[in-house]
Amino acid sequence: MSTNFSSKTLLITGGTGSFGNAVLKRFLNTDIAEIRIFSRDEKKQDDMRKRYQSAKLKFYIGDVRDARSVQQAMRGVDYVFHAAALKQVPSCEFHPMQAVHTNVLGTENVLEAAIGAGVKRVVCL
Repeated sequence: MSTNFSSKTLLITGGTGSFGNAVLKRFLNTDIAEIRIFSRDEKKQDDMRKRYQSAKLKFYIGDVRDARSVQQAMRGVDYVFHAAALKQVPSCEFHPMQAVHTNVLGTENVLEAAIGAGVKRVVCL
């Protein structure tokens, strides 16, 4: 992919998780202008802030289940990696409605916010 990320903004939902961290590491040392980390976990966000100490990083506390928090984080975004999901099968089996709210309705919130914000590309995990 020969995309020029100069002056672009990337949003990573579930950005404090293992996949979010992998995406962050891939883009942090490129010419991308801003990387937004969107997650519910303020402790992990604080740990990332201290670990990377990068002016490119911006942190947004929110939940993909909350359409408004997704819309606010999505403003001005060019690209999205959507990694916020319940991924452990036993948890999803024990709490299927929680999985639906996060994985299905949360993804719908992300996609609708991305369309509304004119995002160029969304990659869903």
